[in-house]
Amino acid sequence: MGQPADLEYAQALLDVLVDRQASDVVLLDLTALTAFTDYFVIGTVDNIRQARAVTDALTDAAHQHGEDTRIEGSAEDGWILVDAGKGVFVHLFSLEARIYYDLEGLWHRAQEIVRVQ
Repeated sequence: MGQPADLEYAQALLDVLVDRQASDVVLLDLTALTAFTDYFVIGTVDNIRQARAVTDALTDAAHQHGEDTRIEGSAEDGWILVDAGKGVFVHLFSLEARIYYDLEGLWHRAQEIVRVQ
């Protein structure tokens, strides 16, 4: 885990969120903090339709990199977790859920690699 190829993959998934107009997209490096994953990609989506479009695009991008995705949660719940493989988890939040769960605050010791407002 924590290989440069994994970081490139995480950045490719971040690009998917940006391309689909997710807001406040951030890539966190957790390699020094935990063994269960290397990177979090976190973004905010405005509505259910956008959330579905982003998850579909993430699944397509993962497949292009030889990975399968596992998706938990739903847009209706305000939080979708995508296990994209290669040590990368993508979190899609409604604005309210992102503020409530505050993953960036919880993982404040993680290195922020990229943030796209």
